[in-house]
Amino acid sequence: MAAADKKSLTLEGTPNPKQAEFFKSRARHTCYGGARGGGKSWAMRRKAVLLALNYSDLNILILRRTLSELRVNIVEPLMKELYGFAEYNVTERVFRFPNGSKIRMGFCDSEADVYQYQGHEYDVICLEEATHFTETQMQFLTTCNRNVRTDITPRMYYTCNPGGVGHAWVKRLFIDREYRSGENPENYVFIPARLYDNVVLMDSDPDYVHMLEALPEDQRRAYLEGDWDVVEGQFFKEWRKEKHVIEPFIIPSHWRCFRSMDWGYNDPCCVLWFAVSPDRRIFVFDEYYQDQRLVNDVAHTIREKTGTRKIDYTVGSPDMWQHRGMTNMTRKGFSGESIAESLILSGVPVMPADNSRMVGWQRVREFLGDAPDGKPWLQVFSNCRNLIKYMPQMQYDPNDHEDALDGDDHAPEALRYGLMSRPSPASIQRERQRKIIDLTDPFVELPRRKASGFLSL
Repeated sequence: MAAADKKSLTLEGTPNPKQAEFFKSRARHTCYGGARGGGKSWAMRRKAVLLALNYSDLNILILRRTLSELRVNIVEPLMKELYGFAEYNVTERVFRFPNGSKIRMGFCDSEADVYQYQGHEYDVICLEEATHFTETQMQFLTTCNRNVRTDITPRMYYTCNPGGVGHAWVKRLFIDREYRSGENPENYVFIPARLYDNVVLMDSDPDYVHMLEALPEDQRRAYLEGDWDVVEGQFFKEWRKEKHVIEPFIIPSHWRCFRSMDWGYNDPCCVLWFAVSPDRRIFVFDEYYQDQRLVNDVAHTIREKTGTRKIDYTVGSPDMWQHRGMTNMTRKGFSGESIAESLILSGVPVMPADNSRMVGWQRVREFLGDAPDGKPWLQVFSNCRNLIKYMPQMQYDPNDHEDALDGDDHAPEALRYGLMSRPSPASIQRERQRKIIDLTDPFVELPRRKASGFLSL
């Protein structure tokens, strides 16, 4: 609560360790995100007030996607906390502090609303529920985050939950840490928010936890666990990064290995390397993922990455056998050969994959399931970054929930081709069952070795 006079301000509340970490961060971009109920809105409000108190003439902008959300979550709580200390101008939606600092309230209900801040300059910009903002909006706002001060560098703070229109860009920057040209990894800090860190909420409303625990699995994973691999409309809900992704190990030389390939030129070309263990578990141990590469260059890279390892076979997308006139680019120019023929001539034997989409996606789901030992039939080495990235991002086709929506599916497509070349986990189980003979059944006729007469099981 604020004191009655303008010379003092008392702020209630003690931050939990994660909130304190958020308060201390001076990175250019700091994201405090994850589970619902982690105390993110309180942390964002308090962070903005602390900055305004500690730096004179600071210009801060706090944004929510809609005006109603802004009013309920930011404006009204701040009016109570800052009453009698900082003046609030309702028309301008600005809190003015005695030291000259200002906290401006804003919203971007439509994509174009962000341009109302064109030409503005803010020392600090706070995006509350950042996953509600598009990447285009976020990128434009970064152009407004600048100053010429020496006491504080420009900063942007984000709070959010998984899901929403901005899920992909938040995950890319703060979770996957995949950066484009001009983005410095050192500028991005992620602080995970967990409901169980918010002791105040846990004590005051324990039923809230029970409500989140009772949600459907995908919502529970996103809202309670803060799982960024869960998105609305997710095609492979069975995918678990902590379960299906493992650290690389040396593949034994006697294991059977094969490859699969989803060809692309303007779209990425994806090649996956598989190994089959003696217990029939499949490991994806390497990948190639690149666009704008000629067939000869792709073949060279495949041979180079394979090295001396024996590869039993390679399956590729059936469209690689299409003859497209004089459109197949090679190092020597144009050729009437199909992509598959060019690869074969370049030293990469390939045969058509089974392109049954519905059956293929079901096969992938089977391999994502658990084998009898409790571990999944399929595991992926952590160096296969694109397969790991795009598996949880696959979406249902809104017109056919048995199929996946086309998009960034090149790595999952290659996975489907590869797994369709192998027996299904169900058939492996049936085969194992046929090999088990019940020795207590007197009607079972046991096979015998002719030479020695010993039982052969």
